[in-house]
Amino acid sequence: MDREQCIAMDVADPLRHLRDWFELPEGVVYLDGNSLGPLSVGARRRVQALLDHEWGERLVAGWEECGWFEAASRVGERIAGLVGAGPGQVVAADTTSVNLFKLATAGLRLSGRPLVLTEEGNFPTDLYVLDAVARGAGPGHAVRRVPVGGALEALDGRVGLLALSHVDYRTGSLHDMAAVTAAAHDAGALVLWDLCHSVGAVPIDLDGCRVDLAVGCTYKYLNGGPGSPAFLYVARGLQPHLESPIPGWFSHANPLSFASTYAPAADARRFLTGTSGIVGLAALEGALEMWDEVSIQQVREKSLALSRLMMELVDERCAGSGLEVASPREDSRRGSQVSLRHPRAGQLVKPLAERGVVADFRPPDLVRCGLAAPYIGYADIWDAVEVLQAALGAVAGVLDTTTE
Repeated sequence: MDREQCIAMDVADPLRHLRDWFELPEGVVYLDGNSLGPLSVGARRRVQALLDHEWGERLVAGWEECGWFEAASRVGERIAGLVGAGPGQVVAADTTSVNLFKLATAGLRLSGRPLVLTEEGNFPTDLYVLDAVARGAGPGHAVRRVPVGGALEALDGRVGLLALSHVDYRTGSLHDMAAVTAAAHDAGALVLWDLCHSVGAVPIDLDGCRVDLAVGCTYKYLNGGPGSPAFLYVARGLQPHLESPIPGWFSHANPLSFASTYAPAADARRFLTGTSGIVGLAALEGALEMWDEVSIQQVREKSLALSRLMMELVDERCAGSGLEVASPREDSRRGSQVSLRHPRAGQLVKPLAERGVVADFRPPDLVRCGLAAPYIGYADIWDAVEVLQAALGAVAGVLDTTTE
């Protein structure tokens, strides 16, 4: 494979037009969309309309005239199409951490069991939140942490809630959602999935996998912007049986009644809290317009091709450098990133960025490369590996000088 072949693949790519949706700096290969997606023209257009007309001219009338009251549900329904969820099960609101706390608390209460089961390698904030949920549940409740891949063996009659990340944030390793969910149900536990590193990158079928609960962010592969509203999913059959630990007026069955007694909404809106952040929802709503032009399956097929190309080029061009692929080689076990392990990984990210390749570092030894198919091309991957090869040489030179 050479660069000319990569360029030819870009020319033949049926998704090449999607790059026009994004405002990317000239000369930059952006491999950090798994941390923060770039600004989209849809987000800019939608926020501008909000500022110029809805908020700028209609003021408080925007709540009714411009659909602000329904924004959390309306945007949630757009996301629902990307996660395999039927109507009334997804809302966009709050942050991933707040949503995780709400759903984990409600799920553990409903289970009637004392343990939350998760993996030691889960995202740190998820671990913090789950620990807080267990403490708040009272004496006898606890979080059981097991090594990555060990959750199924640890399921027993004391586990009330299994909480996992669908895609590992460090290596990109992908869980088999259907198999894990079924095993948890067989053990009598509820399942809560964190979709932050899979939504917008990997096909998800929450309803088909009979998932109970899920949360996710929207600033990565959905490109909603820094701190954009998160989302949550509650399976329809569970909704009447779950109680949010943070009820608010937006979760009331009739918010504008201003009733002094609480009655929860009939669907996933019962897990809303206070007033929706309309500017953030507008940016996210605009960013999601791109999905009218492409299916998640098309995006997945291209992202797998990109990651296979990157691993092949790293194997060929970086051999003997101490760099190795840390992500699973099998397509079915990998999300939309390629993580590279190197003992001096933290020193590689800066020279990469100086040469126009933006990736990120995760301690102690990983360089993460997010491969967002809508705006990353095959020639981008070739260029990124070429720059990586040069950066490895620079780091080795520093090491040699220091050693002398």
